[in-house]
Amino acid sequence: MPSRQKTGMFASAFLICVCSFVVICVVLATQHWMNSRIRFSGTNSSVTVSLTYGLFGGTCEQLFEAGLQVSEENFQVAEHLTSTTVKSMNFAIVVLMVLSLLSSLLSCGFTCTNAVSNPYQTFLGHIGVYTWNASCGILILIAMILFPVNIEVNSLSVELARVCSSSLQTHTNSTHTYGYSYWLMLLIIFLNMGSIIIVYFYDHARYSKKKEQERPIENAPKDVILF
Repeated sequence: MPSRQKTGMFASAFLICVCSFVVICVVLATQHWMNSRIRFSGTNSSVTVSLTYGLFGGTCEQLFEAGLQVSEENFQVAEHLTSTTVKSMNFAIVVLMVLSLLSSLLSCGFTCTNAVSNPYQTFLGHIGVYTWNASCGILILIAMILFPVNIEVNSLSVELARVCSSSLQTHTNSTHTYGYSYWLMLLIIFLNMGSIIIVYFYDHARYSKKKEQERPIENAPKDVILF
């Protein structure tokens, strides 16, 4: 059976991993990754399209110069992407998020296993906890980088704005604000770092205690050596 110290520290790491898993689920389920206002100009008028969307879907509405507001429309992101580059990058971000979800789930399993048993010399021990927490954090970080690239470089918001109306013509300017779903990914990274730090402190304390118990014989009293 593991010691109380080990059980307590790995149980704390387990709770942090569970929180990370829940936050990833929230990020995937919500549609507040991006809020964009895209302005188009036509022959006789101009219109601003307001978008709020996530990886899978969102809502859009048109705001005309006269103050007329068209009712909100729901849309599915994948169904309205025509550019292969934009579609491929959006799919890559989805894959990264799913892999991070699986990594977080494995982190939960590994920390729980260590809280109730002693698989310390195998991959199920601290090495596995480090691996899956680090993998989750890295995957989330890559997703956080690729999503703005898809917005700024590949004009994802502009392409989605054309879903609201087929009469939209020339794109003039855009403003983008990242929503809470996007910024929650920072929390996921910090949670994974927290889990790694807890396990590291336990590992370091255990290593120090082991070294103290394995003092070289030169440090022992001479009478003990003679005996």
